[in-house]
Amino acid sequence: MRRRLVTTSSRVLPFLVPALAALAAWAGWLGWDQQRDVHPDGSTSGPYEPWQVIGLVLTLLLPVYRTVSRGHIAGAVLGTTAGLTAAAWYDWSDDASGLFVIGVGLVMTGSLAATAAVSGVTTLAGRGTRHTAS
Repeated sequence: MRRRLVTTSSRVLPFLVPALAALAAWAGWLGWDQQRDVHPDGSTSGPYEPWQVIGLVLTLLLPVYRTVSRGHIAGAVLGTTAGLTAAAWYDWSDDASGLFVIGVGLVMTGSLAATAAVSGVTTLAGRGTRHTAS
């Protein structure tokens, strides 16, 4: 029984840790800002400022790097994407127009592409380091 529990947790944790990190990072960087900015000409922007999104991305680099460096590329990519997608869905689902689904889809697509790219670069950099050290 204990062996199965250890095996199951070793398969689930590489997906769960990045997902929880993404949820927490979204809440910390974006979850509290819900107000759109109204400019003098009547146009609106927001609710997020560029520094908030940049902070979110930089915060997620560490859990993605740690997960990839331990050999769990799929966990880093899919876990982070799932966490950000779930956070966006929860945060935006009160939109009465239903257009939030498009935004959530864009978050999912963008985070999938970005974490795949970061994972690929991390993997290649790790292989280059190992080959030069030998």
